[in-house]
Amino acid sequence: MGKLRGFAALIRRIVFAVPGALAQRTGGYLYAQRVVDGLRAIGREVLVAELAGCFPQADEAARGAAEAAVAAAPQGSVVVIDGLALPAFDRALMRATGRLPVLGFIHHPLALETGLSVGAAARLGAIESALWSRLDGLICASPATAREVLAAGILPSRIAVAEPGVDVPSADVGAGTERFDGLVRLLCVATITPRKNHQMLVKALARVRATGWRLDCVGSLDRDPATVASLRRSIDELGLADRITLHGEQPDTWLAGAWREADLFVLASDHEGYGMVYTEALAQGVPIVATSAGATPDTIPASACRLVPPRDVAALAGVLEALIGSGGQRQTLRDGARRARATLVPWPAAVRRWANALDRLGERVPIGPYPAPGARPEAPYNVASGARLNAEHAR
Repeated sequence: MGKLRGFAALIRRIVFAVPGALAQRTGGYLYAQRVVDGLRAIGREVLVAELAGCFPQADEAARGAAEAAVAAAPQGSVVVIDGLALPAFDRALMRATGRLPVLGFIHHPLALETGLSVGAAARLGAIESALWSRLDGLICASPATAREVLAAGILPSRIAVAEPGVDVPSADVGAGTERFDGLVRLLCVATITPRKNHQMLVKALARVRATGWRLDCVGSLDRDPATVASLRRSIDELGLADRITLHGEQPDTWLAGAWREADLFVLASDHEGYGMVYTEALAQGVPIVATSAGATPDTIPASACRLVPPRDVAALAGVLEALIGSGGQRQTLRDGARRARATLVPWPAAVRRWANALDRLGERVPIGPYPAPGARPEAPYNVASGARLNAEHAR
C-alpha cells in the first residue's frame, strides 16, 4: 500500500483498550464487544487491549497497563480508549502524542455515577474533562452524552455520536405469554449497582396495593456485594421476598424466556448514557417503565413507556399501581413497543455508523504509514487482563 500522507478514507487497524476482560455482561462491555466483532466482520483489524488494574480510580497497575497498550500499538493504527479506562491514560497520552491518533469511546461521564461524594465527583469530572481535551476525538454513545461532552468545552468537530444497535427478532414477538395464574410479570435486567437504583424500584413496589405481580431481576450480584446485601435486606424488611427474585447473571437462552414472559420492563436508574436494555425491550415488544434520567427519553418513544423523575419513589409507585392494575393500559404501551420495533437499528448498521464516526474523527489527524493488507502485527499484542472495577462504576 505504501506510505500515505495525510489521511486515509478508512481506518484499517484499531487498538481497542478496555478495562479488564472484554467478555463481561454489562451494557458498556456488550456494546464494545459488538463493535469489535462488527469491525472485524467488515474487514477492519482490531487488536483488543484488556487492561489490568483498578478502574476508573486508576491505580499504578492501571496506568502501567495503559502505557504498555500505547507503547505496543502498531504504527499506522488508531487507539480507541473505552471511557471507563480513560483516567488511567494520563501518562500514556503523552507517549502517544505525535505518534498515534487516540480517540475516546464515551458511554457516559464517569462523574455522574451514583454513590460518589460531591468532592469525588468534582475531582473525577475535572480529570475526565482534561483527558477529553487531549484526545483527537470522542465517539459518544448517545446525543445526551455528546451534550455532556460539549458542555465540558470540547469542540463539536471533535465529537461524533454512534448509538448502539439491537438484535431485532425475525419473527413477530410480543409481551406477555398467555398464562392462567393472573400474575403481572415485571422484568428488570441490570447489574445491581447504586446507579441502577434497584432500591427505588423495591420501595415503589412496596407501596403498590395490588399483590398480583412478580419481579424478576437479572444482572450480576458480584460487582457490588454491599449494594446487593443492602437490597436483599430491603426486600426482606418490606415483606417482598416471595415476589422479588434476584437471579444474578443468566445465559441468553434463559433471558429469552424471561422476555417472553414479561408484561413490563422496569428500571429506576439514576442515569443512563444510552440504555441498551431499553431497545432490547422494544425489540421484544415489551413496554417499559423507567426514569427520565440521562439519555432515556431519547432512547424510548413515549408511546412505549411511562417515565418518572429520577429518585421519585411516589411517582414510580403510582405508575406501577396503574399499570399492574390495568391490562388495557399495558396493551396500549405494548402496541407502542411493537410499533417502535420497526424503527430500531440492527447491529450491522450500527457498527457501520460507528465505523463512519471513527473514520470521520480519524480524518482530523495524520495516520500512516499503513501496513500492507494482511500483514501481521509487528509484535504480539497482549496486555495483561484481570482489571478490578470500582463497584460504583460497573456498567
